[in-house]
Amino acid sequence: MRILFIGDIVGKTGRRMITQRVRAMRESLAIDLVVANGENAAGGNGLTHPVSDELLSSGIDVLTSGNHIFDKKEIFQFIDEVPQILRPLNLPPDTPGRGYLVVSPGGIPVAVVNLSGRAFMPFHYDDPFRAIDDLLDSLDGEVSCVLVDFHAETTSEKAAMAWYLDGRTAAVVGTHTHVQTADERILPHGTAFITDLGMTGPTDSVLGVKTDLVIQKLKTQMPLRFDTAQGLGQFGALMVDIDPSLGLATRIERFFIREGG
Repeated sequence: MRILFIGDIVGKTGRRMITQRVRAMRESLAIDLVVANGENAAGGNGLTHPVSDELLSSGIDVLTSGNHIFDKKEIFQFIDEVPQILRPLNLPPDTPGRGYLVVSPGGIPVAVVNLSGRAFMPFHYDDPFRAIDDLLDSLDGEVSCVLVDFHAETTSEKAAMAWYLDGRTAAVVGTHTHVQTADERILPHGTAFITDLGMTGPTDSVLGVKTDLVIQKLKTQMPLRFDTAQGLGQFGALMVDIDPSLGLATRIERFFIREGG
């Protein structure tokens, strides 16, 4: 079984990169399941119904998220109706939406889980280690493998989660920082890991935001609205091959594609 994880989709440019590449990659690479972080896909912050429909019709199977999932207030009206959109599992239990989804690519049950870290994050998240333990204990024994998007700020927290889950999940992929790391590996007991998938969005930007606005903010320390950059795009992703009989990774390959060379 082959999984493609796509890093944080940012704005129109990110959505264009998805439209141009995902279906072609599914075909050329024989991808069975595509998981992408979509929390910044609508104008750089949040997710709307039309944007989620656009992404899910472009070849993505599951949309994960993080601290920006509720930035567009309209999401409260539809998140419970679209099971392919996940919010962090370790938000309080009464939070709208769901933190995981079981899908069956090729008839193989796979659990996709969305977790958030706590270090330097804006919400008071519950313990992600306890949350994933509880979920793994509750999953039906028929679930062949578990995939985790760990949306977190620090490399140490992401690495700690990957080592904690080594041998218990097929993959732990980091999102949130918008900068792709070059540390992809399969841990000793078979869990694929990368600290951050990177960003799928505008290349000429500061993490997806117009460069001049970020510079002005840093120089003046004054309140300033950040607008999403446009122009040439980049595509950050990780492909993982999984042995479904073991629920563990056998191969890993990182992708960083930039328009215009």
